[in-house]
Amino acid sequence: MNLPVFAADMSLSARAHRVAAVAAEFAERVDHDGRFPREAVDAMKAERLIGIQIPVAFGGEGASITEIAEVCSILGQSCASSAMVFAMHQIKVSSLVVHGGDSAWHMDFMRELAGRQLLVASATTEGGIGGNMRNSICAIEVDGDVCRLTKDATVISYGAHADVIMITSRSNEKAAPTDQVMTVFKQGQYTLQKTVDWDTLGMRGTCSDGFLFNGEAPSVQIFPKPFAEIAAQSMLATSHLLWSAVWYGIAADAVLRAQAFVRAAARKSNGTQPPGALRLAEASNLLQLLKGNILSGLKTYADAKLDPDKLSSMAFSIAMNNIKLASSETILTIINQAMIICGIMGYKNGTPYSLGRHLRDAHSAQLMISNDRILGNTSTMLLVQKPDTSLLG
Repeated sequence: MNLPVFAADMSLSARAHRVAAVAAEFAERVDHDGRFPREAVDAMKAERLIGIQIPVAFGGEGASITEIAEVCSILGQSCASSAMVFAMHQIKVSSLVVHGGDSAWHMDFMRELAGRQLLVASATTEGGIGGNMRNSICAIEVDGDVCRLTKDATVISYGAHADVIMITSRSNEKAAPTDQVMTVFKQGQYTLQKTVDWDTLGMRGTCSDGFLFNGEAPSVQIFPKPFAEIAAQSMLATSHLLWSAVWYGIAADAVLRAQAFVRAAARKSNGTQPPGALRLAEASNLLQLLKGNILSGLKTYADAKLDPDKLSSMAFSIAMNNIKLASSETILTIINQAMIICGIMGYKNGTPYSLGRHLRDAHSAQLMISNDRILGNTSTMLLVQKPDTSLLG
């Protein structure tokens, strides 16, 4: 008897859930050992998720920012480190997609990235400037058809595990710190000498070690557009939105664990309402507010992409900053509520209701980029920009 053969569901959601299942299996070990989530990333590559943002014309799927955010949230419910690796990769890919279309080399690289499922890391921080990615000390040297760069990169997320690093620098030795370019360096075109270990409270699997970066590559790999334009028109929005989607996933899983705890308590309470039920309702309300905040931001970005002036406006920057600020602060309140609901069973490791990893991972949210830095930037813009007070935007 021949049994029917059912093809695997190849929808983006189904593929993301299959990767999430792998990520969940190894999440505790990744966190405990502070190691790279290799199994989850291998599953992303096997499911062809790495290149989904690349346009169809270059071998990708042309996935929208909303579709990518949904994948981030699905992965975030299983393993925040795996989800953040995926998000940070897609943030760099957004710069390639939005700003690489005027360069033959970068268009060919899009085809290579989609075909080989290359994982891209980011090197925007530098010793001496902290987390201010809009300043550089190092400068790229262009010598004919070759460029060279040495950078004290205090953080390169999953740098030792990436196939490609996109790195910022001053455009030349005489350039101002804010006159920056971004360059693509592929594995084999650079060396990394570790200078800082990534031993952290949470997000341990992102393996964001510090390195002394030395690279040499064809100069055509420098993005043709200034980094200021790249940061304003792609990196700002995608960073805040995709990070927020990861944080939503963490919070959503925390609420699910709290709900399971309350349901288990209800079954034992002979019809009386368990003590945590009201807090569960509050956590659900906050989760919905967080979701609405992110969806609003995704729509704002989609609308702004149709108008280059709006995309580079102060009003848009303020809106994206506010998405990040609200998301990064709300997630901690939600998880704290879930911890109180689950009590000692949430506080302990190794239970179905354990929330220690969620809470530790969530504390990174206010530090990526520092909320104080973002508030400072927003406050400066608000000195000249009227707040948007309309309901419809």
